Amino acid sequence: MTRTTAPRARTLVLLFLAAVGALLATAAPASAHAALTGSDPRQGAVVGQAPARVSLTFSESVSLDDDSLRVLDPKGRRVEDGAPVNLSGTTYGVALHSGLPDGTYTVTYQVVSADSHPVSGAFTFSIGAPSKTSVTAAGQGSGDGPVGLLYGLGRYVAYAGFTVLVGGAAFVLACWPRGSGVRAVQRLVVSGWLALTAATLAMLLLRGSYTGSGEVADVFDLELLGQVLQTKTGAALVSRLLLLAAAALFVAVLFGAYDKREDAERRDLTFGLAVGGAVVAAGLAATWAMAEHASVGLQPGIAMPADVVHLLAVAAWLGGLAALLVALAKAPADTPVGAGAVRRFSRVAFGSVLALVVTGGYQSWRQLGSWSALTDTRYGQLLLAKIALVAVLLGTAFFSRRWTARLVETAPAVPRPRNRERTAAPVARSESKSSPAGAGGSRDTGTDGSRTTGAKGSTAAGDPRRAAQLARQRAAVDAARQKRERDADPHRSGLRRSVLAEAGVAVALLAVTTVLTQTEPGRTEQEARAATSAAADAAAGAATVTLDMPFDTGGQDGKGVVRVELDPARTGANDVHVYVEDPDGRAVDIPEVKLALTLEAKDIGPLPVAPDHITTGHWSASEVQIPMAGDWTVAATVRTSDIDQVTVSKNAQIG
Repeated sequence: MTRTTAPRARTLVLLFLAAVGALLATAAPASAHAALTGSDPRQGAVVGQAPARVSLTFSESVSLDDDSLRVLDPKGRRVEDGAPVNLSGTTYGVALHSGLPDGTYTVTYQVVSADSHPVSGAFTFSIGAPSKTSVTAAGQGSGDGPVGLLYGLGRYVAYAGFTVLVGGAAFVLACWPRGSGVRAVQRLVVSGWLALTAATLAMLLLRGSYTGSGEVADVFDLELLGQVLQTKTGAALVSRLLLLAAAALFVAVLFGAYDKREDAERRDLTFGLAVGGAVVAAGLAATWAMAEHASVGLQPGIAMPADVVHLLAVAAWLGGLAALLVALAKAPADTPVGAGAVRRFSRVAFGSVLALVVTGGYQSWRQLGSWSALTDTRYGQLLLAKIALVAVLLGTAFFSRRWTARLVETAPAVPRPRNRERTAAPVARSESKSSPAGAGGSRDTGTDGSRTTGAKGSTAAGDPRRAAQLARQRAAVDAARQKRERDADPHRSGLRRSVLAEAGVAVALLAVTTVLTQTEPGRTEQEARAATSAAADAAAGAATVTLDMPFDTGGQDGKGVVRVELDPARTGANDVHVYVEDPDGRAVDIPEVKLALTLEAKDIGPLPVAPDHITTGHWSASEVQIPMAGDWTVAATVRTSDIDQVTVSKNAQIG
């Protein structure tokens, strides 16, 4: 690198680490892609009788295990009866124990959405009346904590590794075949393979804990790992590892047999490598498409191939850009990046941009659903940031094309000597060197015509450490010479600076793209908001509180149940219905029933209510005014004879 390029490269690395750190810090743990759109009982509801089960409805299908849905009583004890089941479509439920006492119950859920992201949350409902509870209404904690951060980092590294591996190899094969012998390019591509492999293994181990307890101790739980392997995401990660084994063979051939062949001999091997590499690259991209956004929602049969093309286009453009930057900065002076290679990459990048526009436009329509989602949802805001970065990247690429045009006008690049010549050159140079006469050594010709070396030559030949030192000095001199030769071309230096700027923007673009894959799509977010708003409106405008109160007046036929219904159970006017049943559940008439409402916390009441008799066992009163929201006591006085009566009561949350 030049003296000015090295600090810029370090700045680029720091920019990448800062972007990853900031995005990890700001990514919400609940950035899942299935949202809770309804429940029965609904959140905050007060029901008169204990429900037989609790059901939850999500915006898309989810996967469950035996511990996915929990219902806890006010003391924190679990009251589910059996494992959760799929009731219908996207509605899932769990049965409850019979005869649950009154009080506030907490429902927690932890499931995995169809596109592999953990979803968790909690809400409460009450039986009879609200009560104090020892349970904190919070989710079970999926996707957050150290395991969540590590898994998120693994996703970033996996995308970056895929981009460098596929894009770097494509750059060598399609744009610069001579680059297969450049050590810096080889290290770049191999680093991409290592990063993707390590990230995939880490994600496979972390997956069970990431979607479950979130505990670090569960990372090496073999039973949990076995469960992960049976999921769609586990199968995708294992498939990726198998494809990476094939990718390793491809890389070995590309930088081995392919590099050692002469230019004319490479043509036969190029076609086979191109076909094999394309199949492996498409397979790797498909491991993301089959387990994430594209596999669920609208038109998955179109979305998954489009996602594969999108990922390959990103890799060809950004990964090729990384390879070009390394080649411009690190390629030996006798193997420079030619103008033809830069022109070919420019055409590849242009085709990649066209593919990104088409597939990205389709994905945006599919994930957003409306123009308002661009600004009203986090997914839309990130998408706008991505579009802005692409525009900046294209603007920077315009300057790179100008430098490329100037590079074409210069003298053609020096052809690369073959491996044997490159190996022999340093040896020839070292043999041709002689010690200066005044340095204490000399070179003479003996009587037999052979050469003899002076004291210093003898010492270097007999001292391995001295020989290694001289070798390092020769390598440093050679590196300095190559740097001077690279920097002597102002057009090539300008192109290197321009490509470095492109790479900086590409790092930020890749980070934003990775966050998009972990963010709830705008369409889903808006649907969840609409469902939540509708539920809130229903709760505020059409709720009915039902209170069942057993009574016993002590006289003949003095036992039964009085049921009081308040509709809509909010401040203002309410309709009140009273039903009286005998112990067998049959409607019966009694001489008198009347009600009184009291809000003890505000010292309001009792407010008397005298319902009118409608039919057998049914009384009603309309326009009953409740002045204030709160925990009201509803008292019912039941008279079964001239002398037998009793007053029973229950609390109800109103407003």
